[in-house]
Amino acid sequence: MEVDPTNPYRLRLPRPNYLPHNVDAHILGDEINIPLDRPSDLENAAYLNKVKRAAHDHGITKPKGYNVSYHFNPDMEQHHFGQTHPMKPWRLTLTKSLVTSYGMNFAMDNYMARAATFEELTSFHSSDYVDFLATVAPQPLPLDVDNPNPDLKFNLGGSDCPLFEGLYNYCSMSAGASLDAARKITSKQSDIAVAWGGGLHHAKRTEASGFCYINDIVIAILQLLRCYPRVLYIDIDVHHGDGVEEAFFSTDRVMTVSFHKYDPLNFFPGTGALDDNGPQSEHNPGAHHAINVPLNDGITDEQYESLFKRIISKCVEKFRPSAIALQCGADSLAGDRLGKFNLLVEGHASCVEFCKSLNIPLILFGGGGYTPRNVARAWAYETAVAIGHQHNISPTIPAHTPWRERFRHEALCPTLEEILGEPRQNRNPPKKLDEIVRHVTEQLRFVGQAPSVQYQTIPPDLGPIRDEVEARIKEEYEDQDEIGRKMREEGMGDRMEL
Repeated sequence: MEVDPTNPYRLRLPRPNYLPHNVDAHILGDEINIPLDRPSDLENAAYLNKVKRAAHDHGITKPKGYNVSYHFNPDMEQHHFGQTHPMKPWRLTLTKSLVTSYGMNFAMDNYMARAATFEELTSFHSSDYVDFLATVAPQPLPLDVDNPNPDLKFNLGGSDCPLFEGLYNYCSMSAGASLDAARKITSKQSDIAVAWGGGLHHAKRTEASGFCYINDIVIAILQLLRCYPRVLYIDIDVHHGDGVEEAFFSTDRVMTVSFHKYDPLNFFPGTGALDDNGPQSEHNPGAHHAINVPLNDGITDEQYESLFKRIISKCVEKFRPSAIALQCGADSLAGDRLGKFNLLVEGHASCVEFCKSLNIPLILFGGGGYTPRNVARAWAYETAVAIGHQHNISPTIPAHTPWRERFRHEALCPTLEEILGEPRQNRNPPKKLDEIVRHVTEQLRFVGQAPSVQYQTIPPDLGPIRDEVEARIKEEYEDQDEIGRKMREEGMGDRMEL
């Protein structure tokens, strides 16, 4: 086999380079390697006018009574995990194109986040691990292609977590956006902060896992814990949120709740059984603070929404969180390349809507999702939920949306028939779901009301250094952003007084 030296990722490997997963062959035929077009200045100007018209026609304005912020770094979208790897960062490009085409950007405070620093990454990860991540050379091919049992340092370089060009920058930008979202929450500048580039919940302190290298969620929650006594972490990815659960295993200041497919012999990561509820010792503060909701293939919108509301209501009532971190992994949607649920966009978004209704400071993270067009639909719709305009926006994807043809169907929220043709068999009988609720209720009986708060172990902040760097970046960005300045002067997205 030959590798193109100018672009080593053009090679299609003889087997998929994501060994922990089983993938249906018929779903692999996705258009994932067609380069995205670059519009001219004239096309950009015409597009901007159409976006303004869409926002005006659908009444997209800033929500009244609360602030929503949107955190991103466009340079993340340029990275590439490998030809056959299911993680496609350009799903963020499609998400941004939908969010912008509907004019939702006018209803939010938009922040182009800087990359996280070494010190910020090591607030959770070990220095040795981050050092290696920053200095290791890219590998054109995963090390386990020819050797099924390679010696992988920090679990890096295999098919699961390949060493691609720009890896450290990608991880730093992902963590930077999530950390910026957390800081806007703690400073009260935002009530809901959106960071779709984050949500990489499998990474451990000294190990990469499940396409995740840096656990941006843990870093963001550590930031929240500076100001909030208790944080509720909720995970609706199809995979168990094992990295976040492990990070906060022995504390009563973070409760983790993960809804996921559980098939320990055949589905990654194989953890998250119903009776895995934290440390076994009752003397450990983290006992009973890990709630796991194991599910089977084929669960429907109605079942998922009902289960989510019942469980989260009980957790909020007993744990009384001061902030919520919600990981919105879109691989739990129907039609995902790895997930096998029957969830539609509306069912997935109902979790966001319910968390928003609790009126508790909220961060929305991205996460899994391996059919980019479905990921973009879900995260765009959930952005609309965050700003309170999910019922205003058109059910048809706007005609001026960039790369609109990549979505295949015109509907923002396609039906199961349009996505799958035929729903997957539902293997979640009502009795099983009721047993899950009963088990969770029993576990919560042992959770202390308003757990203790100890600030002695809070990691140090960067303080003035961080503020100086962010102020300089903001000034440079605003100097270059002539279009943004003009839109602010026009007052686009502001509510008008009657």
